[in-house]
Parts: sequence; C-alpha cells; structure tokens
Amino acid sequence: MIERLLQNAHAKDAARVACPDREVDEVLARVAWNVLAEPGDGVAGALIAELGPVEALRVATEDGALLVSPRTPPRVLREAMERWRPRASPQAVLDALDSAAGVRARLVLPGGPLWPAAVDDLGPHAPTLLWVRGDAGLLSADPRVAIVGARASSGYGDLLAAEFAGDLAASGGIVISGGAYGIDGAAHRAALGVGGATVALLAGGVDRAYPQGHQSLLREIAEKGAVVSEVPCGTAPTKWRFLSRNRLIAALGHATVVVEAGWRSGSINTAGHAAALGRPLGAVPGPVTSATSAGCHRLLREYDARCVTTTAEIRELWEATLVTPQGGGADPDRIRLCDALSTRTAVPAQELARRSGLSVTTVEALLGLLELEGVVTRSGTGWRGIAGAA
Repeated sequence: MIERLLQNAHAKDAARVACPDREVDEVLARVAWNVLAEPGDGVAGALIAELGPVEALRVATEDGALLVSPRTPPRVLREAMERWRPRASPQAVLDALDSAAGVRARLVLPGGPLWPAAVDDLGPHAPTLLWVRGDAGLLSADPRVAIVGARASSGYGDLLAAEFAGDLAASGGIVISGGAYGIDGAAHRAALGVGGATVALLAGGVDRAYPQGHQSLLREIAEKGAVVSEVPCGTAPTKWRFLSRNRLIAALGHATVVVEAGWRSGSINTAGHAAALGRPLGAVPGPVTSATSAGCHRLLREYDARCVTTTAEIRELWEATLVTPQGGGADPDRIRLCDALSTRTAVPAQELARRSGLSVTTVEALLGLLELEGVVTRSGTGWRGIAGAA
C-alpha cells in the first residue's frame, strides 16, 4: 500500500501540504494507518511503536508479512489484519488528504513540535496522528482544563459551565470539550465570549460539523481556537468513536471537571479515563432530586472526584497537576474492555472483543483478572460488569 501511495504524485503533494515538516513516506503511512485502524487500536499502536509507521504498514497490508515476526503475537496480528485489510485503500487516503485541504486542516504527528505529549500517556492506544483546524499549539499550551457534561443539561448546569469556562479562559486557561450540545457548547461559547482559547475534540472528521446545530460554533472555534480529531476527514461519528474520543479529552486536560451528568452519561466515561490516567477529577454537585446531577454525585461517591463549586477550586486541581508529574500507569486495554461491558446484559467475549477493538485472547485474559477483582461476573455464555465496581 505504501509503495502505491509513494508512486502517486498527487498523494505526495497532498502529504507535503498537510504536514510540511515531516518525511512524505511517514505522513502517508500514518494517514493510511488512520484509515485502516479504529481509534485506540492497541495492536496497531504496538506495531507502529515497534517497527515505525512505514514498515508496520507493510506488515499489515502485504502478503507474507507474518514472516517478519514482530513482537506482536502472530495470532493477535492475524486477527488485527483481518480488521485492517478490508480498509486498505489508497484512494481513501487520498480522499482524506483532499478533504483536509478543503477545510485547511493540518496534520500533527507524534514527535513533532506541536504534538501534545499528554496523549502519549495512553500508550499503544494513543492516536496515530491528529487532524487540526485552527491553532494546533493550544494542544500543548498550559494550563488545559476539560469541562464536560450532559447534552440535555439544565439551566443550572449551563450557567455554571459558562461561568467556570469564562473565568478560566479569561485568565489564560485552555478550555477543552467535545463540541456537543448542552454543557460542552456552553463551555465553548463562554471561552470564546471572553476572547479566550478553546479546543473541541470531535468523534468524526474535522470537516464534518457534528452536531449539525453547532456548525457556526465549530467554525468559530476553528477560527479562534482549534477543532481536533484523530479520525480522517470524511469519517462519521459513531457511538464507539464518541467513547474513544473521550479518552483524548481526559488525556489532554490537566484536570477534568464534570458539571452535570446523568447516571450513565458519556461524561462518566470521560471521567473514568481521567481517573485511570491519574488526572485530577472534579464534579459539580447539584440538587439530589435532579437526574442530570446523579452522575456527578456518583463520581463524588465512587470515583474519588473532588467537589468543585468555584473556579478557584478548579484551578487547585490543575495547579497540583502542573507541579506533580502526570501518571499513566493504568492499563488502556482494561479501560477499553470496561467501556465495552454492560452492567445489565451479559455480553460474550467475542462481542466484547468487537466492541473494544481488542483481540479475543486479550479480552478473555482480562476478564479473568477482572473477575478475581470483583469487577465482572460470568452470566450464562457472557460477562456482565458489576455496577460501581470498575
């Protein structure tokens, strides 16, 4: 695949435009990986770390590649190649680069001056590259705070999200969120309203405004801040990509604050990633009768989140992070498996592997450990998470 791309003059020109400071073969190989593998694919990440993106791409897409004998176990690699090869399309790489050029998006690659080192804490599940519209330098600027919460937020939540984001952005903080309705939108707008900086992490391509009602907001963020994604231009957001995107929000923030969230809100997923990465986590309390605050109360009780009610208390979260080195000791495979589990329905290991993007062998091994820890239980032919245990 890489040879076909390197023989295409248009592909090479597009790669130079998207990322002028890196070798063309690496840019094309990383974009190809971006097309082949879903976000957070640990097998792809490990293979690229071991062989480099160009040689790893040859292993993944060429016949006889298993003879290379990388450190990745052959069975795991074979399973991964079955996922990747149906997507091995040079045209898809060209389309992604052309779409990026159409919206003036640039590529940010690992090891480059604009690459946010914070996402490296995700290990093999770190992004292959990032697509950025706007100021890519904001991804590494200090301090960065993730403000997230319910899409169906209340007036109380919108008010506090706007107050916190506005105050923090006015004093130089970079407000990171997911571009969604509700709390995300309130935080982005407040940061822009005070002339501050904000970053929107999308689950689809940066050329596709989602949700549609935020087209003008995302356009303004791209002009004054940054709109970022780890998936190629043209990619549609899906449930899995939203969950995977959440790990980037958590990794990029020096601290994560959940303003309002339901009991099973996606913001709980973001908070779980933040806690697993060792990032400080804050939750805003609400009325005990409010369903939109139930998730925040759960975080305070079960995730050891800090109760935050003022911008000063939020600053305390990130100030501790900027002094203390950030940890990254949690197993990303475990995080992905726990995300894929249901506490209501037993799910077979094969289906958990499909949902999480892990191999069946890895899933079965992790399930055994999680069962010993009391995090999951076997039920019939499947596995079910134990509420509050993960």
